[in-house]
Amino acid sequence: MKELRPPRPDLDGLTPYDAKEPKAEVNLSANENPGNLPHEVVDKLAELLPEFAFNRYPDPMSGKLRQLIADANGLESGNVLVGNGGDELIFDLLLAWGGPGRKLLNMPPTFAMYEIDAAVTGTELVSIPRRPDFSVDEAAVLERLKAGDIDAVFVSHPNNPTGNLQHETFLIDVLNATDALVLVDEAYFEFSRHTMRPHMQRHHNLVILRTFSKAFSLAALRVGYLLAHEDVITELTKVRQPYSVDRFSQWVAAMVFRERVVFESQISDLIRQRDVIQHGLDQLSGVVVYPSEANFVLFRVEHAAAVWRDLLHGHGVLVRDLSRAPYLEDCLRVSVGSPEENARFLRAMEEILVARRKSGLLGTTNGESLNGHGGS
Repeated sequence: MKELRPPRPDLDGLTPYDAKEPKAEVNLSANENPGNLPHEVVDKLAELLPEFAFNRYPDPMSGKLRQLIADANGLESGNVLVGNGGDELIFDLLLAWGGPGRKLLNMPPTFAMYEIDAAVTGTELVSIPRRPDFSVDEAAVLERLKAGDIDAVFVSHPNNPTGNLQHETFLIDVLNATDALVLVDEAYFEFSRHTMRPHMQRHHNLVILRTFSKAFSLAALRVGYLLAHEDVITELTKVRQPYSVDRFSQWVAAMVFRERVVFESQISDLIRQRDVIQHGLDQLSGVVVYPSEANFVLFRVEHAAAVWRDLLHGHGVLVRDLSRAPYLEDCLRVSVGSPEENARFLRAMEEILVARRKSGLLGTTNGESLNGHGGS
């Protein structure tokens, strides 16, 4: 028998994305909502579950959920596309607007899947790195767009993993400066309370991405959606998988969306707890805290990988270690958890830093000496 024909040679340099996480008593690493679905939603699901048709294929276009989202945003159903989480929709955008000979403008550090999906689809990545404080180099982005060869622009807003919003005037300038498709990724919209939705009618190239995975406690079911002009949605339907959003996920997401008002107090609590984490970290010597409008906080600390290990193995607290990622040296990201989880994390951080300083493992006494970055 002959040997298997090799896959595409351009996949050689790609490493599979591994989302597997070590087990921990407190998981503050994935930007999930620490609370499960509210009891009133679970009770309604339980009451109706015996009638659920598990034996039937799902609606290929998630019609009921699509209409609910459209109505809530003052749009038609043709302006909405539901996907298997935001990840599938990002991939679909690059299948349609990227590919060989096409270019994606990216602003790292940002959501890793933009770069990964560009590589998988053969899209050339044009990167404009952010400034040391993680703000976008707006002048550089607008200057690069003048060449007219960019096919898509992806902007995370608020940015993951740094948590900061972009200036609305800058986003409008980008939309005016190019005919490229401009994705504004609003995965954390419910926490920032900022959206580019009012600008959709004026800007044909604007696409907005949102998700049920963060504020609405549905990370387990993977449901996201896009808002865009109808002809953009039509192009995306040419490349998407027909049954990518299963029937159960559509059903639960529709119920959650109808009952979304019950999440408001929980979202407000998470925003307050985000402030608690920011303030608590800011009180610790040797820590630089970056402002966040999402449900997580990025911070910089000397020997971050060792601090991450101490948190996990010494205190049972898991956060995201970003310290080896480009532009994020010595950075960790903590998701906002319950008040008890957040307090445990802050106590652990204080104990770890005190112990490391006593043992001479920390060489700095304030955040300003860490890689030249200032504080929050």
